[in-house]
Amino acid sequence: MKEILSKWFDSIPWERLLSSSVRIVVILAVAMLLYKIIKRALLRIERRLLAADAETPDGSPSENDKRVQTLIRLTRQVLSVVVWVLVGLMVLTELGLDIAPILAGAGIVGLAVGFGAQNLVRDFISGFFMILENQVRVGDVAVINGTPGVVEQINMRTIVLRDVSDVVHIFPNGTITTLSNQTKQVSAYVFDVGVAYREDTEHVSAVISDVLRGLKDDPEYGPKIVGEPEVFGVSRFGESSVEIKGRIRTLPGSQWMVGREFLRRVKHAFDEKGIEIPFPYRKLVMDQPVPDHTMDKTMRN
Repeated sequence: MKEILSKWFDSIPWERLLSSSVRIVVILAVAMLLYKIIKRALLRIERRLLAADAETPDGSPSENDKRVQTLIRLTRQVLSVVVWVLVGLMVLTELGLDIAPILAGAGIVGLAVGFGAQNLVRDFISGFFMILENQVRVGDVAVINGTPGVVEQINMRTIVLRDVSDVVHIFPNGTITTLSNQTKQVSAYVFDVGVAYREDTEHVSAVISDVLRGLKDDPEYGPKIVGEPEVFGVSRFGESSVEIKGRIRTLPGSQWMVGREFLRRVKHAFDEKGIEIPFPYRKLVMDQPVPDHTMDKTMRN
């Protein structure tokens, strides 16, 4: 037994094994260093691009900021995959394995997987065009397949959305049939204010216009408003109210904050002016009771 172990020990090419081990360690060290360099370089590029972009008045991310962050994150993911795949191939070569059959086999397997994983390929292609066309960015508020939320991640295969209840929704890119971006370039709060039928709509529109002017001049909310707010006029005769429609265009993502403040001010203004915001009315009609002699006659007939 001792002789067998001795022969096996002597048959091991220690010099070649040591040399290969050293090269593998060097390859891994260089790969980790390269990965850190790429990561820092991308971070520096991101900071420069973000610093060069003008900030929005309310400090929220601009259109360019969202696009830069999305592209940098995806670039980091792609380069990481490329680096570690190359490292894996180099390590296999140092271990004495011929990678040519592996690459050929990977091509055949990839072709077979491509036929069997059409949905996966579709997701990647859809994600590529979604990013290329700048349809949505990280930080946007979007409605995807009828589900609203904030875009947290955009990957080549999936998009991650978090709704107002903090529920995370994950959509494969290939399954996205409808996508509505609510915070791209400019947003708007569209309001319908209902008042009683007896109110003078011209007077009500003037009061709403005064509220909008005050909102526009406000140092906190004014910088979030883009252009001049609009009052379109009477839009619909409701069941118990006349509805007056208008629009406030805002910076992306600010429409809900501005809209809530607008409604608060409208309520106070209507209370001061005595303008009624009606409740739904219901009219009950009671039939007259049938006289007893009429009922008796009907029963005899």
